[in-house]
Amino acid sequence: MIRDSELRLALVCYGGISLAVYMHGITKEIWHVARASWASQSGESLDRSAGVYQGLLAEIAGSTGIRLRILPDIIAGASAGGINGIFLAQALSAGQSLDPLTDLWLDNADVEALIAPAAAPVSRFSKAWALPIAWMAAGRGVDGLDDLDEQTREEVRAKLSHFVRSRWFEPPFDGPGFTGMLLDAFAAMETGPRGPRLLPEGQPLDLFVTVTDFNGHPERLQLHSPPEVVETEHRVVLSFSDHGHAIETLAAAPELAFAARATSSFPGAFPAFTVAELDQVLANRKDRWPGRRAFLTRVLPRQAAAHALDTAVLIDGSVLANAPFRPAIDALDARPARREVDRRFVYIDPSPGMKFRLTGPAEGPPGFFQTILGAISELPRKQPIRDNLEALAARSRRIARMRTITDAVRPEIEAAVEALFGRTFFLDRPTAARLVVWRRRAQIAAAERAGFSYAGYAHLKIAGVIETMTALLYAAGDEPGPHRWQRIRSRIEAALHARGYDEAAPSDASSAASIDFLRTFDIGFRIRRLRLLARRLVELEAEHDEAVLAPVRTAIYDSLGAYLHRKTPEAHGALRGAVRSLRGDASPLLDDLAASLDLTRLDHETDERVAEALAQLPRQLRRTLLLHYLGFPYVDLATLPLLQGEGLDEFDPVKVDRISPDDCTAIRQGGAEATLKGIQFSNFGAFFSRSYRENDYLWGRLHGAERMIDIIVSALPAIARLRPGTVAAAKRSAFLAILDEEEPRLLTAGGLIADLRREIG
Repeated sequence: MIRDSELRLALVCYGGISLAVYMHGITKEIWHVARASWASQSGESLDRSAGVYQGLLAEIAGSTGIRLRILPDIIAGASAGGINGIFLAQALSAGQSLDPLTDLWLDNADVEALIAPAAAPVSRFSKAWALPIAWMAAGRGVDGLDDLDEQTREEVRAKLSHFVRSRWFEPPFDGPGFTGMLLDAFAAMETGPRGPRLLPEGQPLDLFVTVTDFNGHPERLQLHSPPEVVETEHRVVLSFSDHGHAIETLAAAPELAFAARATSSFPGAFPAFTVAELDQVLANRKDRWPGRRAFLTRVLPRQAAAHALDTAVLIDGSVLANAPFRPAIDALDARPARREVDRRFVYIDPSPGMKFRLTGPAEGPPGFFQTILGAISELPRKQPIRDNLEALAARSRRIARMRTITDAVRPEIEAAVEALFGRTFFLDRPTAARLVVWRRRAQIAAAERAGFSYAGYAHLKIAGVIETMTALLYAAGDEPGPHRWQRIRSRIEAALHARGYDEAAPSDASSAASIDFLRTFDIGFRIRRLRLLARRLVELEAEHDEAVLAPVRTAIYDSLGAYLHRKTPEAHGALRGAVRSLRGDASPLLDDLAASLDLTRLDHETDERVAEALAQLPRQLRRTLLLHYLGFPYVDLATLPLLQGEGLDEFDPVKVDRISPDDCTAIRQGGAEATLKGIQFSNFGAFFSRSYRENDYLWGRLHGAERMIDIIVSALPAIARLRPGTVAAAKRSAFLAILDEEEPRLLTAGGLIADLRREIG
C-alpha cells in the first residue's frame, strides 16, 4: 500500500558576499528537487539532475511504499542569501526557471561590472602604490599572486588592481547599476521557460528577507517606571507570500528588487539603499511601479506614517541578522498539515566555522584596529545560532509532549464519547443539523467532566480569543506601535464587559454571554478541531485506501482554508477606517468584526461539507471519524494549556540540517578551503574572476545535490530499507548529470570538470 508523506523544507540562507554564486548553485538544486517532486505527482518525466531525483523518489516509493513529496515552503535569507532566497521563492511560486539567472550571475557578479563608473580609476597609474598595501592587508606578501591559479593570475591581478585603485572613502560598487542588474534578472526569469507552481494548492510559500534600517525608527516600550520609554529599532524583515495560490509573480519586480538590493547593501562595498535610488532606476528604464505606495507603507509603516519614506536608509540585512531563523520559526504555526509531515530547517552556510581574521593566522591578542574592525563588521555576522536551535528544540519537545498526552488520553476520550453517543439513533446518518446538536452536547459534557480544571482552560481560551481579535483589528488598522495594540485591546475588553460578559468567571459554560462570545469570535477553536481531524485522517490513511477517504480530506481542507483566510489581514481590510477612528465604545467595531469573520455561515458550510463527506464512507470509518470529531472538546481541554493557548498545525518535531562545504565529502574532502575560490579576499574572491565564479557555482550544484539526497533519504522511517548502493548510485548519477549539463555553459571550467569526472569515477 502506498502511503503519502511530506518533507517540508524551511530554508535559511546566510550571507556570504561573493559566495552568493556558490549559494545560487545550491538553491538551483533545491529548485530541481522541487521540480522532481512535482513531476512525480503529476506524471511528467524530467531529465538531468531533476530526473535523477525523480528516479530516487520512484525507487523510494517502490522499495518502501512511501510516496514522498518535497516542499520548500518557507525561505528566509540575509544579504547574499537573501538575494538567492528571493529568486528561489519566485521560481517555486511563479513557476519560473532559475536557468536564465545563472548566466547573469556568471557574467555580472564581477568587479568590472559592479564598480560605479564614477569610482573607477581614471588611468592605469591612479593609486598604483595602493596594490601592495591592500595585498599585505589581506594577509599576503607583495608577491602573493604567485600562489593563485596560473590561468586566472593575470585576471585577478588586473581586477584587484582596478578595485583597490578605485575611489576611496566612498563605496566603490554601483548601487543603481546593481539595482538595474536585479531588475534585468527578474525580467529574464519572466521571459524564460515557465512551468507550474511547485507547491500544492493551499500550501503557502512565505519569504522573509532581513534588512537593517540604518537610521532606525522609534519603538515605545511599556515599563513600570517610567511608564513608557522610547528606543530605536534597526531590524526590518520584509515578507512576501503567495497565500497558497497560483500567481503570475510572488510580487512586482520593483518590490522584489527593493528587497534584494536592500538586503545586500554590504557596508563599504555598496552605497546604502534608498527608495529614491529605485525610483530613479525605474524612471530611467521607463518602468512602472503601480503598487508603490501600498508596498512601501506595508514594509516601512513607521516611515510612511511619518512621511519619511524618501529619507529611509537601508543597509545589509546580515549586519544584525545574518542567520534569520526567527521569522521562519514564526511562520510554522500557520502551515496546513495535509498528511504526515517531516519538517526540516535547512540552513545554507557557505563558509562555516570561525574564520574571522584580518591579518592572517592569529598570533597573540588582536591589535587596536583589528579589535575595532571585528566589533563593527565581522563579529556580529559570526554570532552562533544556538538560541535559534534551542528555540526549535523547545518547540519540538512541546510537540512531543503534546503527542504523548494526546495518545495517552485518547482511549479514555473515545470511551467517554462512545458512552455519550453510542446509543444515539441517528449517529450513522450525520447531517449538518445533527452535527450542530451533537457538537454542543459534547462541549457541555466535556466541561462538566473537567470539573475545577475547566476554569483554567476557559480563562486561557478566552484570553486567546481576545488576543486574536486584537491582532486582527491591529493588522486591519495598519498603524504600528504597542500603544495602539493596547488601545484596541482595552476597548475590546470594555465593550465585552458592557455586553455582560464577565471575564473573571468564564468557567460558567452555560453563560449566555460566554456562549455568544465564543460562537461569534472563537475562530481558533474551529481551526484546532479541523486540524485534529486532519491528523486522525492521516493515521487512517496509513491503514486504508486514500481514495476512500478523499472526500473527507477535501471537506476538511476546504473548510480549514476558509477559516484560515479569516485570520489574515486581507480578510478585514474594510475595517481599517473604523479601527483608526476608534476612541470610545468598541461595540460597533465588534459587530463589524463579527460580520467580517462571519463564523456562523462558515460553520454551516463546514457542517454541510463534513456531513456529506462522512456519508460517503463505510460505516466503521464514518463512525471512527465522527466520534473523533465530536470528541475534540475533550482533547482541547487536555492540550490547550500545554500549548499556552496556541494551536500547532504541523504536529511533528522539527529537525535541523545544514548545507555547507564542510558537510560534503562524497567527491572531495577539505571543505571550503579545498573547493571554493570565492573565500579568498574575505569572501570577495569570486568578484575578481569568472573562473572563480564558475568554480564556485559548479561546486554549489554538486554540494547541493549531495546534501539534498542525504536529506531526502533521512526522511524515511528507520525500518525502511532501500536496495544496497541506491544512495551512492543516485549521488554519482546526479554529479555526472550536473557536469554534463554545465560543461557547454562554463567557459573556463574544462580542467575542473575533467578533474571532477576522475574523482567521481
